[in-house]
Amino acid sequence: MRNSPEVYFKILNIPTDSSPQEIRNAYKSLVRKWHPDKHPPSSKSEAESRFKAITEAYEALNDLQENRATLFQEMVTGEMRSRPKSDRILGSRKEGIQSTGNVGIQKAIPSFSKSILRKAPPTERKLECTLEELSTGCKKEFKYTRETVAKNGIIEKKEEIVKIKVKPGWKKGTKITYEGLGDERRGYLPSDLVVYISEKKHSIFKRSGNDLVLKTEVPLVCALTGWTFSFRLLNGEKMSCMFNDEIIYPGYEKVFKGYGMPLAGEKGKRGDLRIKFLIVFPKKLTDEQRLGLVEILNQCK
Repeated sequence: MRNSPEVYFKILNIPTDSSPQEIRNAYKSLVRKWHPDKHPPSSKSEAESRFKAITEAYEALNDLQENRATLFQEMVTGEMRSRPKSDRILGSRKEGIQSTGNVGIQKAIPSFSKSILRKAPPTERKLECTLEELSTGCKKEFKYTRETVAKNGIIEKKEEIVKIKVKPGWKKGTKITYEGLGDERRGYLPSDLVVYISEKKHSIFKRSGNDLVLKTEVPLVCALTGWTFSFRLLNGEKMSCMFNDEIIYPGYEKVFKGYGMPLAGEKGKRGDLRIKFLIVFPKKLTDEQRLGLVEILNQCK
């Protein structure tokens, strides 16, 4: 412990005689307030510093509780008898235990369980985002319900809200972790809240890595003679595609470089837009159409 316990109690803004539950409650409250992800760039440095100090104080006080619990366990099992009498008396005085001979008696120290240092399993939730939100980035308020431990030890349901800054280019499965904001269990540290990004199905685009894929139908006559069609990109911009000098054949794919999803963490870089065509053949042809088609095919030989 690098500082005295009094310093750590002061950091958590609680009295020095606070119970383990009161220490946990103070920690959870301060973690919510000073989590760096909840602060703008102007105050993020201060938030990171305070968050680190709060975490250090909480862990240090838990270590102190663990040491006290271990000392008391040694005393009641008789392990203290193997030590010199002077050491036992000194140790008892340091920890606030009165000695009545060879074996100490617990006077005012609560019995802390070693499990207090263990953290409950993560609380996992999903945040559904549209491709538009994942393309441009956005801020979302995420509501979720978690289990909390009341003062009487009863498990209660509580609705919480965290603000999540979705960054451009995030993919399905991207994980955001909020320390100590998950479910609570008696005798454990609060679990972490882990939010996974999921993607809503889009009406025209499908994501493939950093690329966007658009599938469209084109009539056979247009595939052979020329075709123009329009659609809107994820940012709302209208895009027109003209195929006057190209024959659209089965399996044909048109690629537009740099019109896909942004690459997370790589400013200015984007994937591609790939347009795939499904050629629609006519269900029947007139005799005149058949003759015309034969003439065209003969000319292509």
